[in-house]
Amino acid sequence: MQHSKKIKAIKDNLREHLNTINIVERSLVEKISEASKIISKSLKMGGTIFWCGNGGSAADSMHLSAELIGRFKKNRIPLKSISLSSNPSTITCISNDFGYESLFSRQIQALGKKDDVLIVISTSGNSKNIIKAINQAKINKLKVVSFLGNKGGKCKGKGYLDLIVNSNSTARIQESHIMIGHIICELIEKELKI
Repeated sequence: MQHSKKIKAIKDNLREHLNTINIVERSLVEKISEASKIISKSLKMGGTIFWCGNGGSAADSMHLSAELIGRFKKNRIPLKSISLSSNPSTITCISNDFGYESLFSRQIQALGKKDDVLIVISTSGNSKNIIKAINQAKINKLKVVSFLGNKGGKCKGKGYLDLIVNSNSTARIQESHIMIGHIICELIEKELKI
């Protein structure tokens, strides 16, 4: 690839990223604030925050869960947070014995309870195991916050609160999801005064 084409590709990606962030700023500020309140309230009541996603979104669920258990900006007490994407034995057992579609829902069925929150991360909003997890979370009386992309897919409207990044670029959606998650982690630390 010629140097000038590389420079153009870099600039195109940066412009697309900035455009997507502008969309997030215009459409999701209030919802991001609401999500932080829902999660903070759950943690104050002794609830657990569960995270799940596939592929890059699985990595994001582990990353953001770790921000709560470890720390984000402040040294503080650890917060109850579990990524349902992080235990290889659980993932392979459930997938092998019950099918990949049951990967997250079975864990929520076992662990989730009232006052907990499930955060699902899906760029398409169409992953069957995410939809099944949302349905199980509602049965177990968890609140569901959905980080979605594009138009929200089949997950749109199924949870309690949708944070939809209105883009059809998987990379830009994932970048926005991790930024939204980081903002929420900062707000939680401020709201809990810890």
